Amino acid sequence: MRRAYLHFTRFPVQRKVLECPELAGRPFVLVEESRGQRRVAAASTSALKAGVRPGTTLTAATALEPGLRHFPYRPEDEARALVALGEALLCLGPGFQLSAPDGLWLDAGAAHLSGGEDGLCSRALALCSELGYRAHVAVASEAFSSRALARYGVRRVEVVPEGRSARALAPLPLAALEGRESAPFSALGLSTLGEVAALPAGAVVARGGVNGARVHARCCGEDDTPFVAEVLEEVLEERLVLDWPAESFEPLRFALKTLLDRLGARLSGRRRAAVRITFTLKLDPSGQQRVTLALARPTAEAKLLLDLARHRIEELRLENPVAEVSARVDECSEDREQQLSLGDAPEGDAALEVVLSRLVTTLGEESLCSAGLEAVHRPEGAHGVKAFHPPEARAGWAGEFAGTRVERAPVGGGLQERPSRLLAEPAWLDAEVAETGRLLAARVSGRRHRVTAVTGPERLGGEWWSESPFQRDYYRVHFEGLGPAWVFRDMRDGRFYLQGLFD
Repeated sequence: MRRAYLHFTRFPVQRKVLECPELAGRPFVLVEESRGQRRVAAASTSALKAGVRPGTTLTAATALEPGLRHFPYRPEDEARALVALGEALLCLGPGFQLSAPDGLWLDAGAAHLSGGEDGLCSRALALCSELGYRAHVAVASEAFSSRALARYGVRRVEVVPEGRSARALAPLPLAALEGRESAPFSALGLSTLGEVAALPAGAVVARGGVNGARVHARCCGEDDTPFVAEVLEEVLEERLVLDWPAESFEPLRFALKTLLDRLGARLSGRRRAAVRITFTLKLDPSGQQRVTLALARPTAEAKLLLDLARHRIEELRLENPVAEVSARVDECSEDREQQLSLGDAPEGDAALEVVLSRLVTTLGEESLCSAGLEAVHRPEGAHGVKAFHPPEARAGWAGEFAGTRVERAPVGGGLQERPSRLLAEPAWLDAEVAETGRLLAARVSGRRHRVTAVTGPERLGGEWWSESPFQRDYYRVHFEGLGPAWVFRDMRDGRFYLQGLFD
């Protein structure tokens, strides 16, 4: 099995800088309790330059760098952030496996969809960069080979052909071995994996037993460690504990950005879009506040979600500071993306989404409606207003967006477009008709509009079983100064009526 390993150098430090951008370039460490002492688990570049190393006590680290800032190291936070990255990468591979605390394996079986394994690596690094992470990636047939090359290789991208792992591993240092596996070989004066691989297998087994044989096999490019894909959570939820309770919205904004960046990446990886998100603010020392964000149109765009969340949360009046914030996707749908019309700008469409979502969150979900089909033959009664809900994935009908549906009905083997603006009741037209029956002009709202083009007829009829059956000939008529309109001639009285207007 081909697998790609992504190694994020000092991942906890990268994650912390993303959560607190003001830490960029500053000396800081993440500390954890160890044997009754607080010791450094990870250090920033500035702290490393000052001599601070992992395992150093916080007291000694502060003596080396007086301006050192420290934060708690929580393994569960690192694992949660890695899972979010793995789910974001699901758009490139069918599964991922965590390698805490600073890496993960990605199933490279779908590399051909990304232009080969080199293309897969490039796309993976680009996606990680968009999320703010720097990484190295290696592709190999073995779990150990890919991990060792990504962590200790000199290249940022390394693709090892099948059967050549031993040659690629040979120059790597013994530090590439896991845990204390390198100690017996280091005692022999060996320094590289290639030197370990050159040892006689029988001698290694006699001296190191089963563990020594396993290490020797890995150095020779042989590893049967299975790929165990991470089980995805059914409900998407992100949680962040603040280092200090937030008394204003400004520090909370960075936490929300981190949460929604992860949530958006996970949604995109799953090809899903959020419909409803619930934010929970836990207060210090007690209490909580919940805010529900109902979206006008399903989306996985983190920037848009942040804008909408900020609009809802910054207006809250909280009794106590916020100690923890979480975001949970209560409802989502298939992310079918959107095809803009020629000439439309994405910025304008995004602004419309913000306006619609603000209307929903401010005025209530009933303020946004969409058109729904009714079991009625007459065109003026074939549509009804219903509460908006994201459409389910289906084929055959045209797209639906926030209250507008374009339908097509079969006529003469073709499909006829329906107007987007239908009148509640057909309006009688004061029409000028030629001797042949062709429509020449009509008065609309007191103004005369000349007919410049006519397409049709399309004959519609029905409800013969009722007291008021109908029989109509529909035309698409282009009026000068008015535009295209849907007009019909009632076969009962011979008059022309305006049914709707095309955009």
